[in-house]
Amino acid sequence: MIQLEPKSMPLSSTSRTFCVPTAISHGLWLNIPDYDAPTQLVKPLERNTRYVDTVLTIPKGTLFPMCGMNLAFDRDLIGPAMYFGLMGDGQPIGRYDDMWAGWCCKVICDHLGLGIKTGLPYIYHSKASNPFVNLRKEYKGIFWQEDIIPFFQNMVLPKECTTVQKCYIEMSKQVKEKLGKIDPYFDKLADAMVTWIEAWDELNPAKASS
Repeated sequence: MIQLEPKSMPLSSTSRTFCVPTAISHGLWLNIPDYDAPTQLVKPLERNTRYVDTVLTIPKGTLFPMCGMNLAFDRDLIGPAMYFGLMGDGQPIGRYDDMWAGWCCKVICDHLGLGIKTGLPYIYHSKASNPFVNLRKEYKGIFWQEDIIPFFQNMVLPKECTTVQKCYIEMSKQVKEKLGKIDPYFDKLADAMVTWIEAWDELNPAKASS
């Protein structure tokens, strides 16, 4: 459980705390930062040397760029949403798979009253990826994210979505309806999200949504 001090509250109310179950632990890292390809190219020698000895819960309504490198999650609380998307070889986009999962998980966690913490533990990242290879994978995503991020920022899940599976299926419908206008890829991604939940429920029958 995590105690939360709400921001933007009157000073008289700062004694209030909230406890939420931790669904995801998103650790940070030192040394080589996790940049997109264009930033890698203009800041090839930049290193992260600042160590902050703290853990915080990402505020409700705030997205974050999740990375799968230093990540832990509770299967029972958020496992069905931890799908890294339809990306990689044969797809028009790559290197957004963990971020896609993070955006989906954050919206669902906010809706269900679950917490995502970041900060400790740190890892030391010493192997930089190739920015030219990354650029080919990220190219469309760099433009698409101008629509993807507002899509998640403005997403509202209905109160009937009381499980992760129900939230994720509803999310897939909104992906098809709103992001499908950008590129047919998002129609395929929405279908893959449904297939993922069907597979999850088949392999985890005790946790299947009703």
